[in-house]
Amino acid sequence: MTQPLASLRKSLACAYPAAAAETIALGAPSLDRRLGGGILRAALHEAYAETAADAPAATGFALALARRALAGAEKPLLWARPEALTAESGAPYPPGLADIGIDPATVAFIRVRDAKEALQAGAEAGRCATVGATLIELFGETRAYDLTASRRLALAAAAAGAPIFVSRVGASPAPSAAASRWLVRAAPSRALAANAPGSAAFTVFLLRQRGGAAGHEWRVEWNRDRGAFEDRTFDASSLSGPVASLPVGGTPGESAPQRAGRKFG
Repeated sequence: MTQPLASLRKSLACAYPAAAAETIALGAPSLDRRLGGGILRAALHEAYAETAADAPAATGFALALARRALAGAEKPLLWARPEALTAESGAPYPPGLADIGIDPATVAFIRVRDAKEALQAGAEAGRCATVGATLIELFGETRAYDLTASRRLALAAAAAGAPIFVSRVGASPAPSAAASRWLVRAAPSRALAANAPGSAAFTVFLLRQRGGAAGHEWRVEWNRDRGAFEDRTFDASSLSGPVASLPVGGTPGESAPQRAGRKFG
């Protein structure tokens, strides 16, 4: 039976004592200031993509967060992924992981049948103190990921002291035990010499932050050399891709924060 929200909040407060309040800085000053230093380490975090086209961005953002969590720790990343996602968007690409700063040899990749198995694998891995971070990918609306399932993940992360990241595509954010929730879209990158593609760039909107302010949008780049995010104000003349994207499920001219607040608020 689903636990009442008030009771859930009380149990989560017990699961996050002051000693477990360590944060992971993201590297971009504007982000870290807004987050009060960074995201909680011993916690569950969610990255959402509105459309399948932004799925790589949401997963890439979650992987970059995992890279920050793994810095200085000789522990593996566990990545749980339903088979349907591999058929939909392809298998994880080792050179891409290396470009983020994650050694593919340190990733324990688990291919499962469905969302239920992915959540089960993630929860079991999250309880293991030898795992540095856990990533669970989910596609579409799934009843398996409910308030109770998210609570299990949050408690597992708290017990092991390592973050669990859930990347969701084509699903509407719902009440959960996540400490932070992000809406992620791909952003144009700054072109390098000879108009070569630049660093990975993201538009991220903070939908929820436990105990803090949400409702803010940033454009950031991932600096592969520093293993950190950087604030970016893009100059249209230096971009290697389209400057503006068409609205998704909104009114032309409506900003991303307005759409996110209306759709996911």
